[in-house]
Amino acid sequence: MKILCAGLLCLAILAPSGQTALAQGMMNGLDLTSDRMTKANTTREAVASRLETATREAPASFRAAELNGLDLSGLDFKGADLTSAYLNGTNLSGADLSGAKLDQAWAMKADFSGADLSNAQLFQAQLRDSDLSGANLTGARLAADLTNANLSGADLSGADLSADMENQSMGMMRGVMNSADLTKAKLVGTNLSRAAAEFANFTDADLSEANLLRAEISGAKFVGSNLEGADFELADMRSTRFVDTKGAPKNLDR
Repeated sequence: MKILCAGLLCLAILAPSGQTALAQGMMNGLDLTSDRMTKANTTREAVASRLETATREAPASFRAAELNGLDLSGLDFKGADLTSAYLNGTNLSGADLSGAKLDQAWAMKADFSGADLSNAQLFQAQLRDSDLSGANLTGARLAADLTNANLSGADLSGADLSADMENQSMGMMRGVMNSADLTKAKLVGTNLSRAAAEFANFTDADLSEANLLRAEISGAKFVGSNLEGADFELADMRSTRFVDTKGAPKNLDR
């Protein structure tokens, strides 16, 4: 490397024979100077390249990455860190996001249809108006805003949408599914304690053994739903509709 100085201005020049990995990374379109991918350097190819070099011990990092509107369908984000990432309008259909961290991610109007989000963390994530139809959300931590989201046919078995009662300094952190479509969704053993699902559509959904303690489900619709063993103790059920439901729920009359 040569250093050229003129007055107070100094320039560092890399000789062709001494190109560093950093320079090579920049030439390939992937900015390695930071974990953060910005709009200027983000493409599907750049994202795929970072994913290909990830390992279980060193998963890919996309913290605060600007991925809005990209087509990332079918990519393998298993275990990736997408904390505070921007995914508004992004196509992640069929992607593998199992075990991924999406805490505080912005993913409004994103497409997660058919995606694998099993055991993913979505604490304080924004998924308003997103499409999660047919998605696998088993075991996921979903203290997220899913207002008006499409969750039809999704599997939320064992997922946790309950309120975090130990961390309320910024308001109640919980799953919010107000006006969401959960038609034919699977919520077996799902924790909805203190969650909000006002005016949500649970038609033909399976909520067997689900925990709805103190859940806010006013105006919600349960038509043909399986409520076997589901616990509705102290739930807010004003104007909630129960039509042709199956099974024997607990505390439905309280």
